[in-house]
Formats: sequence, structure tokens, C-alpha cells
Amino acid sequence: MSGSLRLDPTMPLRRLAWGAAFALACLPAALACLSAPAQAGPITIVAAESVYGDVAAQIGGAEVNVTSIMSAPGQDPHQFEPSPSAARAIAAAKLVIANGANYDPWIEKLLAATRSQRSVIVVADLVKAKPGDDPHLWYAPATMPIVATRIADELAARDPAHKDAYAQRLKTFIDSLAPIAARIRAIEAKHAQTPVTATEPVFGYMTKALGFAMRNEHFQRAVMNGTEPSASDVAAMQDDLKGGKVKILFHNSQVSDDLTGRLRAVATAHNVPVVAVTETKPADKSYQAWVAAELDAVVKALDGGGS
Repeated sequence: MSGSLRLDPTMPLRRLAWGAAFALACLPAALACLSAPAQAGPITIVAAESVYGDVAAQIGGAEVNVTSIMSAPGQDPHQFEPSPSAARAIAAAKLVIANGANYDPWIEKLLAATRSQRSVIVVADLVKAKPGDDPHLWYAPATMPIVATRIADELAARDPAHKDAYAQRLKTFIDSLAPIAARIRAIEAKHAQTPVTATEPVFGYMTKALGFAMRNEHFQRAVMNGTEPSASDVAAMQDDLKGGKVKILFHNSQVSDDLTGRLRAVATAHNVPVVAVTETKPADKSYQAWVAAELDAVVKALDGGGS
């Protein structure tokens, strides 16, 4: 019939074939969505120390919400007592990062007091440090790449939809450590075996990386552990400072008492540069900026100035 609508008997079959082809084409994307569900809101991370919280924030970006429990530069880590808010933060966290090596034993009690579907990263376990070792693990140049990689892996496992973003931020972080590594190599090449001393072994891993010859380590461990250094240890420290046997006195500026104050005065009186270091990352600096600033202070001291 002229001008009338003609029905194609094969049309339903073609539509069916087209629909099947479309479904097959979309299947990989659909499966990807099923295998990588989007994270419902930011991942809550709690770090015992702000240095690890800073790294977690750099790796996690907008996909994480980070709380650092020990974050005030004036806090003495050896006398730290967690608050009820810290306990609540631990209970709600999906990822917890602790130093370990008996540096933050309080967090073990908080973890034991709550049960949740969370992951826990203990830095000491990653770098095979144990109680009795120097616990200031973040000053070892090899530590932070290991920690950052583990954080990225944990976040990707919990939030696979953003795994590429975590991987890219990890690469950016690792790349940002290259200037610090180069600075360490340059100082070591020029000043290896330089004799130095310290009020505490806070900067110990870094002084090893710089190739320095550290003196008075027994004295330093006594101060770190809150025990009274022996008279012979004090005398040896004073002799090194008065006799110019060391080129730098590293001082933990977060801990001040009469003894360390007297030693700083002796160093100043005998033209031994005093370089202040801290256990807690300054609030206004990233991990990278913090370490770079302390290396700058080391160079200044070795070049004839104090800090």
C-alpha cells in the first residue's frame, strides 16, 4: 500500500543483537565498578606522630582525613599521655600508623581497647627495628619511602577506585626526597668522620647517614631513657666540648633541663656550634621541609656558624 508504514520483520532481531553488543561492550566497565566500589567519604587515618600523619596526608590527598595525636612541637614524647579524644579517634580510624620500637607504647593500649575493621602500620616492623634500638626512625633516610609505599598500598586496597591517584602521589613524594638524598651525599662527601656529639640520640640515624663520628652515646641514651648520666659520662661530654674534640653539639630542643642547659652553655663558651633538632615535626613544615631545614643548619654549623 503506497505511503503506508512497512514493518521490517528482522527489526526485533537487529535490536536484540545491538542490545547484546552494547551490553558486552559495557561489561568490562560494569565489572570494574563492581570490583572497585567508591569509598564512602574520606578514609579516616590516625597517626601517633605528626611526621607520619604528614606523609599519609601527602599520599592520601582529598581521599583521606588525617589526625595526628602527637603534633605539638612542645610535647615531650617520653612523657606523653593520650587524651580521651585520642582514644575516640583511634576507635573510629580505618588506618592507624604508629612508630613502634617502644616509642609510643600508649597507642598499643588504645588499640587493644577497641575493635574495628582497621589496618595498623607499625613503622618499626617495616624497618625491622625493635625495642632498645634508636626509636627515631623517621630520621633514617630509608624509612620514609618504605612507609609511604605501605600507606599507598593500604589506601589502594581499601579504596581501589582511587588507586591511580595514590600511586601518582606516592611517586611525587618519592621524587621530592631526591634533593634531600643529594644533600646528604654532598655533606658526607665533604665531612665524613667529623666528630660530633648530642644531648640525646634524636638525630642519630641522620648523623650515621652523613658519615659523622658520634661521641658520648652512652650519655645520650641515659638522657633519652630518663636516667641520670654517670659522673664519668658527664665529664667525658664536658671534656669533648671544652677541648674542641667535637664540631657540633646536637640538642633536642623539645627537652630542656639543667644538665642539657649547662652543656649548651659549655659548647657556646668554647665555640662549638649547637644545632637544634626536634622529635616532633614543626606544624608549619612538611616532612621534607623539616629535614631540609635541619640539614641546612648542619651545613651552617660546619661552615663556621651556629644555629
